[in-house]
Amino acid sequence: MSGSDRSPATEEDVASYQRDGVVVLRQVFRPWMDTLRAGIDALMADPSPLERTVRPADGSAPFFQDLCNWQRISQFEAFVLESNAAEVAAQLMQSKTARFFHDHVLVKQPGTSTVTPWHQDQPYYCVEGRQSVSFWIPLDPVSRDVVMECIRGSHRWGKGFRPMRFDGTRLYENDDFEVMPDIEAMRGQLDVAGWDMEPGDAIAFSFRTVHGAPANRSPRPRRVFSARWVGDDAVYAKRAGRGSPPFTGLTMADGDPFDAPIFPVVHRS
Repeated sequence: MSGSDRSPATEEDVASYQRDGVVVLRQVFRPWMDTLRAGIDALMADPSPLERTVRPADGSAPFFQDLCNWQRISQFEAFVLESNAAEVAAQLMQSKTARFFHDHVLVKQPGTSTVTPWHQDQPYYCVEGRQSVSFWIPLDPVSRDVVMECIRGSHRWGKGFRPMRFDGTRLYENDDFEVMPDIEAMRGQLDVAGWDMEPGDAIAFSFRTVHGAPANRSPRPRRVFSARWVGDDAVYAKRAGRGSPPFTGLTMADGDPFDAPIFPVVHRS
């Protein structure tokens, strides 16, 4: 299947990614849409212990989330190991290697009122490094008013923003991260990126890029498979023994090279 994937990222894609911390890749994963849809169907029929579905208090439709399933959902494993994702990730990161970090499925059902708050992924994760990329891959047509948005250039702000749970509590009891500013109040001063998207497209963004997503007021689901990668400079971050996803059994010490069997190197140049 991987032989029919789109050619690797262009020089313009890489330059945009390095400059903006985000780039849209058109039809880069088109051959994998049916595979990923089947994987999401299998996952929703048998969620993992890490399922984190949000059920709005207003009674609107749920927002299904689940993480770290690539080793038990065969369709996800095939995408991670056989698609061109690792090669494209390495190109965008300007890294000789692409190491798979984890997968995240996000399904906003039609009519859900759940808004994904503005946040930055890096402080949630047990990894640090400048070379990182997430692929946000919609499996349904997504209009501009429903799509995830990213703040261009925010990966270069040199800040780490406090990771918060959906209920408004801190992920870490004591941290020195800054509070996320009021992005909506600042929207007119920022370069907010968002696109109309079709199945096969992907948004690639850095773990340091500030992003968020609106409610899904459309009549169709917004099914997304997210695949997250790190590069040569990745090191383990202890995060006070916690993190999201909550990986267990890791033996790396804070600052060690990020190397464990559950994080395989899929591409090496």
